[in-house]
Amino acid sequence: MADEKNVSKVELIKEASNHLRGTIAEALQDGTSHFSEENFQVLKFHGVYQQDNRDLRKALKKEGKERAYSMMIRARIPGGVLNAEQYLQFDRLADLYGSGSLRITTRQTFQLHGVLKHNLKETIRSINEVLITTLGGCGDQVRNTICCAAPHHGPFYDEVRADLLAVVDRLSAKTHAYHEIWLDGEKVTLDEDETEEPVYGRTYLPRKFKLAFAYEGDNCSDIYSNDIGIVAHRDGDAVAGYTLVVGGGMGRTASDKNTHPALAKPLAFVTRDQLVDVCTAIVKVQRDHGNRVDRKFARMKYLIEAKGLDWFKAQVEAVYGAKLLPPRNLVWHSSADHLGRHVDENGKGYLGLFIASGRIRDTDEVPLKTVLREIVQTYRPVIRLTTQQNLLLTELSVEALDEIEQKLRAAGIHLASEFPPTRLASMTCVALPTCGLAIAESERVFPAVIRQFESVLEELGLAEESISVRMTGCANGCARPYIAEIGFVGRALGKYDVFLGANAEGTRLNQLFKEMVPLDNLVDTVRPLLKAYAEERLPNERFGDFCHRVGLERLRELESISVG
Repeated sequence: MADEKNVSKVELIKEASNHLRGTIAEALQDGTSHFSEENFQVLKFHGVYQQDNRDLRKALKKEGKERAYSMMIRARIPGGVLNAEQYLQFDRLADLYGSGSLRITTRQTFQLHGVLKHNLKETIRSINEVLITTLGGCGDQVRNTICCAAPHHGPFYDEVRADLLAVVDRLSAKTHAYHEIWLDGEKVTLDEDETEEPVYGRTYLPRKFKLAFAYEGDNCSDIYSNDIGIVAHRDGDAVAGYTLVVGGGMGRTASDKNTHPALAKPLAFVTRDQLVDVCTAIVKVQRDHGNRVDRKFARMKYLIEAKGLDWFKAQVEAVYGAKLLPPRNLVWHSSADHLGRHVDENGKGYLGLFIASGRIRDTDEVPLKTVLREIVQTYRPVIRLTTQQNLLLTELSVEALDEIEQKLRAAGIHLASEFPPTRLASMTCVALPTCGLAIAESERVFPAVIRQFESVLEELGLAEESISVRMTGCANGCARPYIAEIGFVGRALGKYDVFLGANAEGTRLNQLFKEMVPLDNLVDTVRPLLKAYAEERLPNERFGDFCHRVGLERLRELESISVG
């Protein structure tokens, strides 16, 4: 480890945590409502974020009371695949210990919000009862590994799934701390020649690390936004191998112009037998060379940018122990989520449901959570969470699909085909009131924004166009706004930076168009651009491609003329 004077505070906390133990076990018994800063940092590795209700901060402070603390728990569900019992357990825990809702994340997993400290251990233990862990949900390690959610069948897809699980197994934290703290496990004594974390060591990674699998041609998992993107090539019914792309990441710090989002770059082609070892070598290079001094520059994208891709590849080859083949060219045909009704040649089908902002809950108007629970209890589908915050009910007969659609309609729940196309391409992060990083609203204000946006599209004759719109409450980019055709990124309370011009395939970043736009002016700001798009677009040209073609200068002229 680097000189302690030169590393970030988080590095010192990880070093002193004894492989993620900290004093969490003791703190669970101390009767307080929250954890210390040191344990707060360590808890992230266990899939837990300590939060508080920021709507109540001022009033509680004025009354001399402490913050309204609660915990967010994020599971690790490789590829987003759950059986019926696992889904029902999350549904139950959301009501028993959480805020009453489930939230699907952009990494194909569930978050439970509002869990109080004294219920934390029981909640995590209950998640593990159905063979799901929260270890690896957050923290400076490999996070939940994602993949296309479509329920394809056949040997090729079985091989990809097997390879995904092999990568997950190798790159998961091995510490016994999780079992000791949450599952009442006995402490394990290691032999002298054993290490508790063969990949991560005592200080784990410099920052979070994300992996995504995709099938060549289908980029619904946005692989270029990940530290490692793994693209499966097909040879008949078998996997021919994988092209690896490296160095993607969405995060930036708005106040530091040297930080920025990045798309992953092609690195190499590997066989199935090489995949796990090469991915491990990449993680180890980031472990040993990533920035542990300034966390703003600790993601692997900055290491590759600073040292160059050739240097990085040479380091990976040195750790792996052999030269790597050049990457294959990649061609993408779609990045859309797999929504709607689908039936295969064997009579098996699935129903992809749009879940606004990934939030599964009951409201006065729509009992979504209750109806989904009843459907899962009755039909026992395999549930697949998508990287765009939606949900697929799979492995169903045609008759079951008919009945489920009837139940949904009877409850006032719209099918995907009944939403405007732009709504289906939208995403938001949680933001206020629970996220400690948020500086602006996102999930709570987006319904009004998207309705206003859709009204403008209808007015301009663009109602049938699909335009990806993503909103976040800060610059960290959890909803991947920098690869949206329109990205609204929170900059201050009630104000957003507007980004334009990414493409539908997820292979081009958008660009900063205008800063500090008030929430109420967001749609009006892009209205003249949409009008120009309606009048000047080329045949089959997407809005993002139009913005990229005409350029920022012309777009700003259009907006300024409208304002004038």
